[in-house]
Amino acid sequence: MVQMKWIRRTAIGGLMVLPILLTGCGLFSKETSQSIDPPPSENTNKGGSETPSTGKIDEPGQGNDSQLTVYLEDSKGYLAPVALKTTLGESETPGQKALEMMVDGGSYSKQLPADFRAVIPQGTQVKSYNVNKEKKLATVEFSAPFKDYNATDERTIVEAITWTLTAMTGIEGVEIWYEGAKLPEMPVDGFPLDEPLTRSVGINLEAAEGVNYANSTPVTLYFSSQTSENEQYYVPVTRLITRSDKQADTEAVALAALEQLIAGPLNKKELTGVITNDVKVTSIEQTEDTVSIDLQDEAYEAGQPAPAEMLEALVLSVTENTGAAKVQIRLNGEANVVDENNNSYSEPVARPHHVNAIKS
Repeated sequence: MVQMKWIRRTAIGGLMVLPILLTGCGLFSKETSQSIDPPPSENTNKGGSETPSTGKIDEPGQGNDSQLTVYLEDSKGYLAPVALKTTLGESETPGQKALEMMVDGGSYSKQLPADFRAVIPQGTQVKSYNVNKEKKLATVEFSAPFKDYNATDERTIVEAITWTLTAMTGIEGVEIWYEGAKLPEMPVDGFPLDEPLTRSVGINLEAAEGVNYANSTPVTLYFSSQTSENEQYYVPVTRLITRSDKQADTEAVALAALEQLIAGPLNKKELTGVITNDVKVTSIEQTEDTVSIDLQDEAYEAGQPAPAEMLEALVLSVTENTGAAKVQIRLNGEANVVDENNNSYSEPVARPHHVNAIKS
């Protein structure tokens, strides 16, 4: 797997970090431009030390069946979002429940898909979990077994926790505590925790060929993979590319991401590209909360269904890198685009709440 797990947050801390839209659920839960009710804010503390509290928060919908997106490691060593069905008890919150489901060998291990593993060290307990709504900060305290992991797994653990919690509405940063105290760094290999963790840490980090890290910027791309039972799912990859002065502009950011998406995965053995390299981006424009992209594909004929993986990965990648809420896709100037599953893209499409509803 072509990754650089040795790169710490400080190595990309000086890069231009793009606003990231929150991930969220279904394979593939398609949402249109209609508004989406956000999940409840969270605050719970179960017997742990005194971490920052935000007071009582109403949590509608507790006790009902729901879905949670957690980041698990697949059989190829990549982290991927997986939407899991679960039931929240009256005293449970989505964030704490998600973390408990991510404990290796924990009580929820049988609910995980066969090709995926939880990465939080075995035996770890979530001693407390709080969300400061004003700071959009989640604070989690883990018990002693949290430090029992290999140094090579440290970045994976950080990424999984960060991306799972920042997938929750209203959370942009994560703070990790351990046995009653805030951690200044991760306990095994020293990944820095002096500032709240955000999606700027990246996920499944890699670098394009010839990139100078000091003059690079990240884009997060969604490629395709398959389980041993041939179920398709999406894998996010943060790729460092050469920084351009124009990339402060949203359209330029979207173009850079799309160019890398078209170039395809660096690790072609484990990941599959979602767009053929003869597709060209002819225009990109952002209007309010929507990014409109025009693609030219000489093989595409008006009225024929477009590949679902291509359209879905486009929506995920563009929203992830620009912060836009919706994406309007045109193929050869035509907006009346329908995919192989008869899903219409004629109107702007919003990012789904959850991705990868893989059978468990």
